[in-house]
Amino acid sequence: MNKLIHIGFGNIVNTSKIIAIVSPESAPIKRLVQRAKEAGTAIDATQGRKTKAVLVMENSQVVLSALLPETIAGRARNDFPADKGDGQEEEEDYGA
Repeated sequence: MNKLIHIGFGNIVNTSKIIAIVSPESAPIKRLVQRAKEAGTAIDATQGRKTKAVLVMENSQVVLSALLPETIAGRARNDFPADKGDGQEEEEDYGA
């Protein structure tokens, strides 16, 4: 069954399609994002905020999020019963 996680500002992604969640600070990731924008395969889910995480998807699409990679990874982990965390990250940035 596909799991969906909130990546900020009402945007949701399918966890089974995520290959990597990375920080946008390194030069290779900046080039990846720029090429995805040029190719039309970038999905900007930041609502005009600073990009703090880049999700690389199975279909070569790149999703930009204003949430930290650790927050998104925590939400993805919390979707699986074997890895239940303390739940502190669940309410972060909702409705912001």
